[in-house]
Amino acid sequence: MKVVITREIPDSAEKLLKARGFQVVVYRKDDPVPQRELEKLVKDADGIISLLTEKFDKNLIDKLERCKIIANYAVGYNNIDIEYAKSKKIAITNTPDVLTDATADIAISLVLACSRRIIEGVKFMRARKFKGWKPKLLLGVEMSGKFFGILGAGRIGSAVARRAKAFGANILYYDIDEVPELEKETGAKKVSLNFILRKSDFVSIHLPFTPKTHHLLDKEHLQMMKKTSILINTARGEIVDEKELIAMLKARKIFAAGFDVYEGEPKVNPALFKLGNVVLLPHIGSATIEARNRMAMLAAGNVIAVLTGREPLTPVV
Repeated sequence: MKVVITREIPDSAEKLLKARGFQVVVYRKDDPVPQRELEKLVKDADGIISLLTEKFDKNLIDKLERCKIIANYAVGYNNIDIEYAKSKKIAITNTPDVLTDATADIAISLVLACSRRIIEGVKFMRARKFKGWKPKLLLGVEMSGKFFGILGAGRIGSAVARRAKAFGANILYYDIDEVPELEKETGAKKVSLNFILRKSDFVSIHLPFTPKTHHLLDKEHLQMMKKTSILINTARGEIVDEKELIAMLKARKIFAAGFDVYEGEPKVNPALFKLGNVVLLPHIGSATIEARNRMAMLAAGNVIAVLTGREPLTPVV
C-alpha cells in the first residue's frame, strides 16, 4: 500500500512506515505542494500524512481513489473538510498531546519577550546604543500579581496557565467547559470572554479555529482590553481581526502583542514589520526536535493502525 507524506518531516515516520512494508512517497520540496501537483501526488494513495498547508476540500477528496486515512501532522485540522471526508469513509487524525509543552513554552516566551521588551533590547544593543544603566530604559511589566487570561483551557491552554501561575499570575480562563483540575491546581477562575478581556493584563489564545471562532476577537472585543495589556496568539491567526489589532497597536491602545500565527498565513501583513511593540515568530510553536519527532511517529502510527484494519490512535471526532 502507498503512503504519501506531503512534506519532509522527521524521517522516523518514513523509516517506520517502510519497516512495516509500505511504499512511501515524500514530497521533498520545502514549500507547500501546488494544488495540481497535490492532486496527482495523492490520487492513488492508501494513506496520507498531510500538513496544515494542504487543503483537502470536497474537490480534492473526490479525487482520492482509495484513501483510507488522512493523518494531519498538526493538532489543528481546519485544512480538511472533516464531515465530507468521513462521508467517504476516510479516517482523519491529528497529533494532540505530543506538542503541548513545546507550544506552551513558546507562548510564555512570547509573553516574556513582549513584557520585558526583549527584541527592542536586542536591537538597541546591536545598534551600539547602550551607554550604561538608565532608570527609564526599556521599562517593561511583570507577570507577578497580574491577571493572566487563557482563551481555551484545553491541553495547551492549561499548560500555559500552569507556567503563568509559576510566575505569580492570577489565572482566568474562558472555555465552554469547566476545568476543575486546572482550577484546583492553579486557582484559575472560569469567566466570560468579555470579563477576561476587560480584566486581564495578559491574554493568551489557545482556541481551535472554527467558523464560530473566526474573528472572535473583533474590533468590539479588542477595544475591551486594557491599554497596558499584552495579547499572545499561538493558535490560529484568523481568530483575531488582525487589521483591527494592528490599528490598536499603532495607536498604543494595548501595550504589545506576540504572534506565532497570522491571518492569511503564510502571508504576513506588512504593517506588522513596522511596529516596535510586536514580537513576530515564524510559526514555531511545536518546533522542538522532541515534539516534531513525536508528531511524526504519531502520524505514522495512525496510518499503520488504519491501513492494517485497526482503529486510529488519535481520531478527530
